[in-house]
Amino acid sequence: MSVQEKNLEVNRVKTIPYRLYADPSILAIEQEKIFAKSWQYVGHVSQLQKTGDFFTCEVAGEPLVVVYGKDEQIRAFYNVCPHRATKLEKQAEGNKKILQCGYHGWTFNLDGSLHRAPNFKTAAPFCEGEACLRSVRLEIQASMIFVNLDDHARPLSESYGDFFDSLQDLTFLGELKKVWSKSRVIKTNWKAFMDNYLECDHCPIAHPSFTATLDMSQYKVIACENYSVQGTMVKPEKTLGSIELNKAEFQGGRFYWLWPNMAVTVYPGSGNMTVIRMVPIDHETTLGIYDVFFRDENLTKEDQDLLQFMEQVREEDIELVELAQIGFKSKAFAYGYLSPTENGVLQFHQMVREALGIEE
Repeated sequence: MSVQEKNLEVNRVKTIPYRLYADPSILAIEQEKIFAKSWQYVGHVSQLQKTGDFFTCEVAGEPLVVVYGKDEQIRAFYNVCPHRATKLEKQAEGNKKILQCGYHGWTFNLDGSLHRAPNFKTAAPFCEGEACLRSVRLEIQASMIFVNLDDHARPLSESYGDFFDSLQDLTFLGELKKVWSKSRVIKTNWKAFMDNYLECDHCPIAHPSFTATLDMSQYKVIACENYSVQGTMVKPEKTLGSIELNKAEFQGGRFYWLWPNMAVTVYPGSGNMTVIRMVPIDHETTLGIYDVFFRDENLTKEDQDLLQFMEQVREEDIELVELAQIGFKSKAFAYGYLSPTENGVLQFHQMVREALGIEE
């Protein structure tokens, strides 16, 4: 083998096997070893402002309810009645003085304690301690609400290196409100979307409006502890719709990924943030959830232009990852290769291998 051939062999860094994207049995393992053991973003504090405010969600296939209590504490519980396992709250969000099961009428206080068990009048209820609903670990950082099904997981503040410290210069985060949300079903494995998000080698081809705005010669992807950050500055005298980027409050695009399936994007312009979650439906279908935050619910022309720009980039990405899913099922190749600039994907794949106990 020549020196050139040896160098090519050294540089051939393989992706995770494509079977991990196409095998229906893999998702059950991922739910247990990845999603049930990692911190998962579920919402923003702006969604819970008054006593009794709540929203429901799902993590690793488990139904959850997140509630703002009378003591101004935000708590998370399994959204399951302890009496006969019925899903407790059916609405996506709302406000209630107590939570009630629609099966036998059991009611629960906002702190998870039992309020009333109508069919147990002559017998003591079987709640453990002061709580009846089973609680879920919950922590809040940078106004974002995270939960973890693993009672023994590291605290959120220790799980993502200096990620939350890196947000401190974004002084507008505490003023943000959730003003727009969209969910879409994407015909691809959840990991394929994260792969796409974690590199910008495809940007000059797939996102001409994106690359026309940002200085791609300075674009970098930096791998950190359990997260990565990528971005660059805008080109001089460029505009994004009606936004004069050289005069924007925040000029550089900044795009974070948090293990395993969360992304936080901050675009140039006025104070804004988008949180993206890729929630697996099955091995080849993913629910993409996009929550957009601005300071004011009354969006300006600049804010609306930014929303339109973000949607255009997302649509371009979705077409790519759905085409990739077709290839994952093919017999043509068992895996792919990563370029030297795809270090963000490499980090993600190394973490997937470690979590699933896969060496190949």
